[in-house]
Amino acid sequence: MTVSPVVSPVASLDRPGLRAADGATLAATFAVVLMLSPARLVFRGLPFSLTPADALGLFAALWWFCAHLTVTLGAAKGPSLVRTALFAYGAAMLLTYGYAGTAYLPPDELDMADHAIVLVVATVGIGLAACDGVRDRERLDFVLKSLVVAGAAVGVVAALQFVFEFDLTKYLDFPGFRFTAELPAILERNTLRRVAATTGHPIELGVVCAMIMPLALHYAFGARDRGVPALRWWLCCALIGAGLMFSVSRSAVLGIAVVAAVLMAGWPARRRLWAMIGGAGFLVVTKVAVPGLLSVFLGLFTSLSSDSSIRYRTHDYAVAATEIGNHFWVGRGLGTWYAPKHLIFDNQYILSLVETGVIGLVAFSAIFLAGIRAALRARHLSSDPGVRDLGLSLAACLVVPLVGAATFDLRSFATVAGLSFLIIGVTGALLRTTRRARAPASVPVPVPTGRAGDDSGEPGEPGEEVNRPDGRADPPRSPPPDRVR
Repeated sequence: MTVSPVVSPVASLDRPGLRAADGATLAATFAVVLMLSPARLVFRGLPFSLTPADALGLFAALWWFCAHLTVTLGAAKGPSLVRTALFAYGAAMLLTYGYAGTAYLPPDELDMADHAIVLVVATVGIGLAACDGVRDRERLDFVLKSLVVAGAAVGVVAALQFVFEFDLTKYLDFPGFRFTAELPAILERNTLRRVAATTGHPIELGVVCAMIMPLALHYAFGARDRGVPALRWWLCCALIGAGLMFSVSRSAVLGIAVVAAVLMAGWPARRRLWAMIGGAGFLVVTKVAVPGLLSVFLGLFTSLSSDSSIRYRTHDYAVAATEIGNHFWVGRGLGTWYAPKHLIFDNQYILSLVETGVIGLVAFSAIFLAGIRAALRARHLSSDPGVRDLGLSLAACLVVPLVGAATFDLRSFATVAGLSFLIIGVTGALLRTTRRARAPASVPVPVPTGRAGDDSGEPGEPGEEVNRPDGRADPPRSPPPDRVR
């Protein structure tokens, strides 16, 4: 009688073509859901608004916490600049939340504070999951390519809204969900449609497209340099660029301008030339296909002195100064300043000072600076042209919200906030994988508890558990026994 061997589920995942779900799977799923589900779509029956991406962010926070209790779930451990910055941000938000709870708050503001702290857990959770759960360059590319393709799909939705006035998002009202009563996806500016696609506002669409564009260019130029088909990535660039233009937003222009400044500073001369030719061609096509669009963009900057939106952004500075003076260090409470009860501050830095004080503002700025620092550090450490270009591209992505936060209340928009924390987490993963690649070939790649497997790439100490590259843990290493003399 022949006995067939028993194959465990874990062993079956080691076969070629099969891969166990990991932190990269979670991050890529979050990116797709964040970009493709309408920002106005929330779960039905909950006491507060929670989007599908928010729910995935909360699950990511739970996954990250459980993964750090074990050595078998594939989470990296040890010191990390990005993780520390995310921790500091979360702690600062808890501090201002606790401070607001010690004083009297109207019931509506207390409910908003509760909602805001839940969203903080979700955004920090996806950042931590991306930072510690994306284990190698292949999985990193999987996450970012998923984000680029999803961004191109958003560009398609924006084009349908702008060209045909067809809002595809209205047909995404799935069972168990509802739409919040927010602005419609199609607005108007200077006789032209101004669209939001799946995001919450045209400003948000423009900023999101500007953030994703460096990644699309990275894969387009990278495919061209390697001699592999690049048309799909150039198509993604065109669709993302179309979404940016159809937002008809000053913030979008500002975002793509800072992206160009960062990329041009780090790209080789030949790529700069091709980028300028491609950009000029894109503008010519836009001029022919949508007459008047470029003139509207030009008018947004030539009429700043008489623009009503600029006056609206600056008329409330006196109110903000009073509120900041009342709660200078920790603010009046996270999420407690909201419209229509209070004036809207179209400036995230001012809003952060009002809600979370100086401590919250510093923590908010620090997470972006930490992400930029990690991306540029990875670029500096690597000799691989692909890694160096990816580090530059990620830095350019994070400069957009860092600058754009001065033009709108960034944290109030779910898509751009979730995207920012996802990319910040990815920079931490890139730095860790880059340092690991620099380790001597004779040294095993460690991912244990404790100091081994940290961002320094140093091997573990005897007695510590070391993870194999496939994510499974080796038994603890013991010191060699004393020799018999």
